[in-house]
Amino acid sequence: MAAERKPNLILFLPDQQRADTVSCYRGVKVHAPNLNKVASESVVFERAYVTHPVCTPSRSSLMTGTWPHINGCTKNNVPLDPRFRVFPELMEDRDYRTAYIGKWHLGEEGPAGRGFQQWISTDDHGDYISFLVSAGVAPDKPNGRFSKLAISNLPLELSRPKFLEKHACEFIEKHHRDPFILVVGFVEPHSPYNGPLNDEHPLHQVDLDLTATLPESENIPLRYRLMREWQQAEAALDRQRLPAQLFFGITPEEYRSIKQRYLGLITLVDQSIGAILGCLERFGLSGNTIVVHTSDHGDSLGAHRLFGKEVMFEEAARVPLLIRLPDQKRGKVVLQPVSHIDFVPTLLDLLGHPNHPQCAGKSLLPLINEEAVPPENVFLEWAPNRTKVKKGTSLARRRMIKRAVEESTRAVVSFDGWKLCLRDKDLNELYNLSEDPLETRNLYENRQYAPVISRLTGEIHRWQESANDKLRL
Repeated sequence: MAAERKPNLILFLPDQQRADTVSCYRGVKVHAPNLNKVASESVVFERAYVTHPVCTPSRSSLMTGTWPHINGCTKNNVPLDPRFRVFPELMEDRDYRTAYIGKWHLGEEGPAGRGFQQWISTDDHGDYISFLVSAGVAPDKPNGRFSKLAISNLPLELSRPKFLEKHACEFIEKHHRDPFILVVGFVEPHSPYNGPLNDEHPLHQVDLDLTATLPESENIPLRYRLMREWQQAEAALDRQRLPAQLFFGITPEEYRSIKQRYLGLITLVDQSIGAILGCLERFGLSGNTIVVHTSDHGDSLGAHRLFGKEVMFEEAARVPLLIRLPDQKRGKVVLQPVSHIDFVPTLLDLLGHPNHPQCAGKSLLPLINEEAVPPENVFLEWAPNRTKVKKGTSLARRRMIKRAVEESTRAVVSFDGWKLCLRDKDLNELYNLSEDPLETRNLYENRQYAPVISRLTGEIHRWQESANDKLRL
C-alpha cells in the first residue's frame, strides 16, 4: 500500500496589502474574485498583526518565527543572519521540493540554499530584470537598472505578477508528483501606486478612509507628525514631477486617486493568484495543498493623513491571514487577535512537524480546529528605521526631532479590545479599539484609564522578559 502523500504548501505573500482589501474583512470594494473565493473556503483570522510594521523586520519573523529584536533585522535592508534558519530548514524534510519566487528583502544573497532549492528573484539585478532586458525593454537608469516607476508603467504581460505566475506554474508542473513548498512573494501593491490596471475601479466608487478627511490630529507621536509633514511636502513636489503618479497626496481627490491605483494593484496580484491556483486544479493538487495568504504589513493609504507603514495604527499593523486546508470548502472565522510570531509554528504544525526551539510563538492549529483556547494578547515592536523629515520643519526643536525619529515602541493589542503603545522617546498612545476602531482618540493622558494602562504596561513588561527584550520603557 502506497504511503499517503505529504501535503503541499503555497504561501502567497504580497507586499503592503491591507486587511480590508479582502472581502471577508468587510472593507473596501475591490475586484479580487480569486482571493475572495479563497477566503470563503479558508480559516480567516479576523485580527492578525505583524510583529513589526515594516518590510524586512516583519519578513524576518514570517520566515524564522523569531522576533526582529532577537534576529537582528530591526530595520529595512538588513540581511538575515544565517544562524536563524527559515522554516523549510526547520522542517529538515528532504522529501519536499522548495522554491521561493519573488521578493525576499532579507539580504542580497537570497533564500537559495536556506531551505529553498530555487529562487526566482525580482530584485534590482535579478531574474525579472534579465527577463525585461531579454524582452527588449531598455533600462531607464544610467547604471543599467530600472526605476520603480518605469517598472510600474510596463504593460500587463510584462508585469512582475505575470512573471511570478509563469514561474510558479512551471514549478508546480515540474514537481506535481512531489510534495512541495512554494512561496510567491509579490512586490505589489507596494508603492509606487501605479500599474496596468489603474482604471480597474471607477474613481467615484473608491471610498476614502474616514480619518483621511478628519482634522489632522496632534495627539499622536511627533514621529508620525514628522512623517505626515514630509509626505505632504513630497506630494507638493510630485504634482510638478509626476502629475499622473503621485506617491503621496494632500487633497481628498489625490487620496482617492492613489487608493484607486492601489486597488488596481490588488486586482493585478489577484489575477496571478487565480492563475496559480488554476495550475493546482489542472494537476489535481487542490485536495492536497495548503494555501496561505498574508502580507508583511498594511498601508495607511491616507488614513490619519499618512501613507505607507511604520506606524502602529490598524491600517499598517493589521494584515489579512487566510489558511485554506486541503479540500476545505467552507470558511470559518477566528475572532481573537493573533500574531505573525505564531506563523512559522503554524506552518510546521500543518505540515506535520513539531515546533522548533528557535520559534518564539506557538501553532494556531488549535484555533483552526476550534478547540477551546484561552484568548491572549498580541505584541508588536518598532525600532528606529529611516524617518524622513522636511527640511526646515517647525514642528519641534532639533533636539526633540532627533529624539522622536530615534524612538522605539513596544505595543500590545489586548484580547479585550485595547491597544497600548509605549515609547522610550515619544508620546505614548492608548486606544479603545472596541469603541474607537478608527483610533481617533488617544486616551493615554486620561486619568480615568490609569488602571487599563497599568495592567497593559505590566503585560508588555512580562512579554519583554519572556522575549529577552532589553528595551527600557
